[in-house]
Amino acid sequence: MTEYRNPTPTVDVIIEVPGGIVIIERRNPPRGWALPGGFVDEGEPVSSAAIREAAEETTLSVELVEQFFCYSDPRRDPRQHTLSVVFIARASGTPRGADDAKSARVFPVDALPSPLVFDHEQILRDYLHYRRTGERPPPTR
Repeated sequence: MTEYRNPTPTVDVIIEVPGGIVIIERRNPPRGWALPGGFVDEGEPVSSAAIREAAEETTLSVELVEQFFCYSDPRRDPRQHTLSVVFIARASGTPRGADDAKSARVFPVDALPSPLVFDHEQILRDYLHYRRTGERPPPTR
């Protein structure tokens, strides 16, 4: 019998707020700065997962603006092969770290923390390029 091993679906959310973008500090390994996000639950649409994860980690109620891109490089998460559907969202209010986020802060787009875990630096480079030019990443990302 063949064992099928498939990537695990996740979501990440680029939350635009007055003054910048919300970035969380992860409580669990891999530790560091990251976009809010996490695993999609069985039976849950990815859009619902994005709204839930954003609320769980930042305490913000977000409005999804658009589905940005899907990142699936097998090396994007050191724990296992994941694919992430990335959304752009808007919110207002002050983020607070909750659930598995140690903290949540707003960073201006020209002063993002470094290093970012996973492939979130690439995601944010692609997002900033998209905001400047309207061009999405190539399908080979």
